[in-house]
Amino acid sequence: MTGLVEAFAGLGTKLAAHVLLSAAALLCGIALALPLAIWSNRSARVASVALGLASLVQTIPALALLALFYPVLVSLGSISGLAIPALGFLPALLALTLYALLPILRNAVTARKQMDPEVLEAADAIGMTAWQKLRLVEAPLAMPFIVAGIRTAAVWTVGAATLATMVGQPSLGDPIFAGLQIQNWALVLAGCSLAAGLALGVDFLIGQIEAGLSFRRPWQTGLAAAAILAGLVTCYVATVTPASPQRPRIIVGAKNFSEQFILARLIGQRLEAQGYAVEYRDGLGSSVAYKALATGEIDAYVDYTGTLWASEMKRTDQVGRAETLQAIGNWVSANGGVRLLGPLGFENAYAFVMRSEKSSRMGILTLDDLARQSPHLVLGADLEFLSRPEWQSVSQTYRFDFADTRRFAPSLMYNALASGDVDVISAFSSDGRIAADNLATLPDPRRALPGYDAVLLVSQRAAGDSRFVAAMRPMVNRINVEQMRKANYAVDRDTDKQSPVEAARALGCATKLLPCPQ
Repeated sequence: MTGLVEAFAGLGTKLAAHVLLSAAALLCGIALALPLAIWSNRSARVASVALGLASLVQTIPALALLALFYPVLVSLGSISGLAIPALGFLPALLALTLYALLPILRNAVTARKQMDPEVLEAADAIGMTAWQKLRLVEAPLAMPFIVAGIRTAAVWTVGAATLATMVGQPSLGDPIFAGLQIQNWALVLAGCSLAAGLALGVDFLIGQIEAGLSFRRPWQTGLAAAAILAGLVTCYVATVTPASPQRPRIIVGAKNFSEQFILARLIGQRLEAQGYAVEYRDGLGSSVAYKALATGEIDAYVDYTGTLWASEMKRTDQVGRAETLQAIGNWVSANGGVRLLGPLGFENAYAFVMRSEKSSRMGILTLDDLARQSPHLVLGADLEFLSRPEWQSVSQTYRFDFADTRRFAPSLMYNALASGDVDVISAFSSDGRIAADNLATLPDPRRALPGYDAVLLVSQRAAGDSRFVAAMRPMVNRINVEQMRKANYAVDRDTDKQSPVEAARALGCATKLLPCPQ
């Protein structure tokens, strides 16, 4: 119960950001839908095209729609030469606006079709202009239908806004996704409860506006509108932080697993000790994180040489770890926007892992053995591994033919392995649960998988800040794999969990990167 209370207590700014994002998207949806509805009511062809496109948007998963806006905005910025933000509020706003469009547009078009033709003819008979007819007759009659559509759109938008976390926009999705990754169910419950409560509250208030309009009770409409306005003002005030020239802002990025959360907080804690104000962008995909750094949307994050080698450099050849590191350093410098400060000192490579007893019983000791037995086995992988070049390389090298493949959040793969839902997983070599659960790591004799040294990458802007670089340099070659495994396990274990902040503080103490508590 204490953990749940603490989880709720830390979500005030996330709730406020969620409300403002949802409200902005809803208002933009209304501003787009209503003129389009008026035009549609004047032209059957326009109505058919507009409703068709709006319906088409609904067939695209909200997460995919959010992700698609990232490359679109990056391309627009590159073509126009303008500093168009591709992460955070703007892509989330655009995606949610399109998502809110359909119910408002459909209800507005339907409302016009439901009007009594005699009323409209009477308006024409007394000589009303098209504008007068719209303002004095059509709009009042259509308003209850339109508000009902807005009500539906508002609930959809509040729910879909949780996915804005994936493009770096703070929302109630932050605790949900973070909680899922580290199996902190208090965080998941807190985020889901607040999102559901917000959706119900918004639905109720807009319902009051709808009832006030339907039964001609202006006081009811006014009170509900005032309550909504007061909530928005409160949320805006809660998210506004007074500018402080003495505390320059640094944005630290992180991908969607425990190690990334821990390292991002370690970076942030060192920067805060040097007087920086730190923000975090969690849950970024590998390609998104690198491009965000290159465009200056984030200032620092930790990546892995194998990921950069395969995904960014598009290299398929294999060289030694030292040669890989040097080649990556030269490549990022030559391509602009990113600087490699150096390796952190440990490797977090992809590794295929099985329960030790099953590995021994089936005689699966290497990836060659796994390939022979793969038709009888189920593979569990993290959310992106099966789409990565590393999987293509190792799959083609060993000719895997698994009976089935399933995707999981990284931390949940181990639960699936323990329960027998899968037989082998694509784990990470620095995971603390490999040793803790007595799992067998299968060697890669053909070297199909590249090395994955953790490296600290910074933006060009941050690299030009000598104080920032001085704060980051001590992290180079400072963390060994045993220390990282211990920190990861502290977050991932089933009982007595630490938060990423706590694990980062303990890791900083163990590596002398942060002062130890007295």
